[in-house]
Amino acid sequence: MASDIQAPPPPVDPEPSEPPRRPRARPLPNRLEVLRDRLIASRLTPNQISMAGFTLNVIAAVLVWQHEFFIGGVVFIIGSICDTLDGGYSRMSGKGTPFGAFLDSTLDRIVEGIVLTAVAATFAERNDELAVAAVVVAVMASLVVSYTRARAEALGVECKVGIADRLVRVVILSAGLVLADLGVLEPAVYVLAGLSSITVAQRIFHVRRELTRPAAGVTP
Repeated sequence: MASDIQAPPPPVDPEPSEPPRRPRARPLPNRLEVLRDRLIASRLTPNQISMAGFTLNVIAAVLVWQHEFFIGGVVFIIGSICDTLDGGYSRMSGKGTPFGAFLDSTLDRIVEGIVLTAVAATFAERNDELAVAAVVVAVMASLVVSYTRARAEALGVECKVGIADRLVRVVILSAGLVLADLGVLEPAVYVLAGLSSITVAQRIFHVRRELTRPAAGVTP
């Protein structure tokens, strides 16, 4: 009589375990860290970066004045990158000074005005009075945007609001210069003037709201 008890199935060999994966090397971050450490250990100062950016922007203005818009735009972008890096390098390296911060802010205002002045000169040669007026508005508004922040912070109010901070203005002007041969420079100036003016209004209303807000826990 055959037994109804079935034989147990043969043991299944466990699947061979996968070899442990080696962690992927991260050469790029390591190289960046090495570069950062070398820069910090070097004699390079934030003021030297600021002056390099200033010099490049002056060269960009001369190129724009000579109607070399594309090359001038590229140089303006590189100079603006230097203007952006000096503050971060100052904090990262610990080499920043109060005068360095003052110099950085001052040069930022100067270079923006210099490049826009060169743009206005090209429009004046074409007798485009409306575009020249837009450049003047853009320069004045960009200066007031920076002034409102500095004045607000002197009153104890943080004021970084607005749709056209320095980075946005640099992007707009850079696009206008690089694509000037396609007729983009004049519209870029109009956009720059309009957005900068709106930013001034935004910061004024922001500071007014902050200064007139009742103190916490005080019933008006």
